[in-house]
Amino acid sequence: MAGPHENLEHAEHAQHAAHEGGNNKKIALIISVLAVFLEKSETFGKSAQTAALNAQIEASNLWNFFQAKNIRRTMTIVASDLAKIDTTIATQDQHKAALAKQIDTWTKTAERYRSEPDAGGPGKGEGTKELSERAQAMEKVRDHELNKYHNFEFASAAFQIGIVLASAAVITSMMSLAYAAIGVGLLGLVLTGTGLFMPEALHDVLHWFETLFAGGGGHH
Repeated sequence: MAGPHENLEHAEHAQHAAHEGGNNKKIALIISVLAVFLEKSETFGKSAQTAALNAQIEASNLWNFFQAKNIRRTMTIVASDLAKIDTTIATQDQHKAALAKQIDTWTKTAERYRSEPDAGGPGKGEGTKELSERAQAMEKVRDHELNKYHNFEFASAAFQIGIVLASAAVITSMMSLAYAAIGVGLLGLVLTGTGLFMPEALHDVLHWFETLFAGGGGHH
């Protein structure tokens, strides 16, 4: 991504073009507009990248909590199974009753570890079932934000290419380069729009092409 220094250079190019008159004033406007869109797409991209990172951290924390809770649940189940074996060899009724009570406690504890919907606040839950669902939901958020980020990255690249083409048009006086800059800028706008409203669209298209070429290669 271009930084503030690069964006300042784009503005300087536009100002220089404006002083030349004629078509260069139009090109200066193109450069200025592309620079504005570039700044916006970079801002959106950084925001999406930060959101994806936060979602990844949250998902990792939830999976770690899930693993710890699942280990405790497994140990409780193992202890309960061993106690059940002990009841078969116990000779005293009092000993059997104590084992049965302990087995019942461990069974309830294991079930609580599996599903605890009321813990952690409304709509959360801290059983292995709820933790798994929350972690998977957070991974979906992460993937959604990453798709947005990739769209904005491609959009920024398109705007940068457009600015380069427009700058070259100033030097060469070739308006075809300016028209190409507009075309690439429009592509950047489309990518920015998909990043904002349909972030999965680009991912789906790329996946479709990947599947298409992979399938085509398999016929040879």
